[in-house]
Amino acid sequence: MAELLRFATAGSVDDGKSTLIGRLLYDSKAIFEDQLEAVERTSHARGDEHTDLALLTDGLRAEREQGITIDVAYRYFATPKRKFIIADTPGHLQYTRNMVTGASTADLALVLVDARNGIVEQSRRHAFLASLLRIPHLVVCINKMDLVDYDEDRFEELKDEFRDFAMKLDVTDLMFVPISALHGDNVVDRSTNMDWYEGSSLLHHLEEVHIASDRNLIDARFPVQYVIRPQSQTDAELHDYRGYAGTVSGGVFKPGDEVVVLPSGFASTIQSIDTLDGRVDEAFAPMAVTMTLADDIDVSRGDMICRVQNQPIVSQDIDAMVCWMTEQSTLTAGTKLGIKHTTRWARALVKDVQYELNINTLHREEGVHSLTLNQIGRVRLRTTQPLFFDEYRRNRATGSFILVDETTNNTVGAGMILGAPS
Repeated sequence: MAELLRFATAGSVDDGKSTLIGRLLYDSKAIFEDQLEAVERTSHARGDEHTDLALLTDGLRAEREQGITIDVAYRYFATPKRKFIIADTPGHLQYTRNMVTGASTADLALVLVDARNGIVEQSRRHAFLASLLRIPHLVVCINKMDLVDYDEDRFEELKDEFRDFAMKLDVTDLMFVPISALHGDNVVDRSTNMDWYEGSSLLHHLEEVHIASDRNLIDARFPVQYVIRPQSQTDAELHDYRGYAGTVSGGVFKPGDEVVVLPSGFASTIQSIDTLDGRVDEAFAPMAVTMTLADDIDVSRGDMICRVQNQPIVSQDIDAMVCWMTEQSTLTAGTKLGIKHTTRWARALVKDVQYELNINTLHREEGVHSLTLNQIGRVRLRTTQPLFFDEYRRNRATGSFILVDETTNNTVGAGMILGAPS
């Protein structure tokens, strides 16, 4: 089965994100002829010199008219080596929440930089958000190289400038590719216009980048999503079946492993692990499986199965970085919200807003005691029942949560857990 790579694209306005994605879809033959014909007709009607491949991804009418990306557009394509899900995220400051949403599950972030304009404020902001969201791999595409005559010196200059900035961030894997999305240079095939560039094309890198070890394979975590009981009393073999379904959030589980169920603390042994394709000998993130235990203990949705000797932090007090996502209200001390963490729901009280993080300067704004739309800050929460979590930097699945307005049921915040208050 082909491995899946999720990647998010980001960049300043007019850096060519939508054109790049259109080029990837076009050159990897992932679009239908009628789609291409419609794009060619629209491009011709608008008097464009070239077929505007950005029209393949700018789905909202407002996006096509303004030539910008507003919403997060998801696109799917595949090559013989890998399947891909692209989250095309907007570049504008006022759509920070959309970028956080699109990048939260990404394995790789692709930041575009216009070779003429260089590293601008938005480029830095997107790289910072990618590091804040702990995206393991960062690819910087220096686009529009055709407009600077495919100049190697310009590429090296921008590469050095970005690398100096990235040293302040928590970026573990950083790669640079000089491209022209409009003409296809170094996107799918190596460019003949830049024979000085010795690296791989963008698609080749996306196909080959190693992501299997990015998942936490040490801390075994299994949030229970659903308890499976036989619906029919007639099947004697299934009469006593009691399985716990969910997605593995970390580590490796095998039949025979001794496990503990939180919050009860009861221990048992894994009897079997089932999938849609049958029984398996081991389960690891991000597999969706059903486990059965040797002992008949009370387990319900929102509980967590983990190893006896390796348990998550259990606390009702949480320190977290929160991105506020609504203009209808602000996040201040005393705000009460619903919180969804893995498969567990609880209510949360905001105890304190400690500071806002200025995502342009990377500085802490200490005097701020509330967060408004698109702002990110450090917050202390108290929940009505204990949550079972790891720090976000250790496990993105068990270290993240969403905040919900209980009157409207709208998601109003996304959080990354820093730990329990000391």
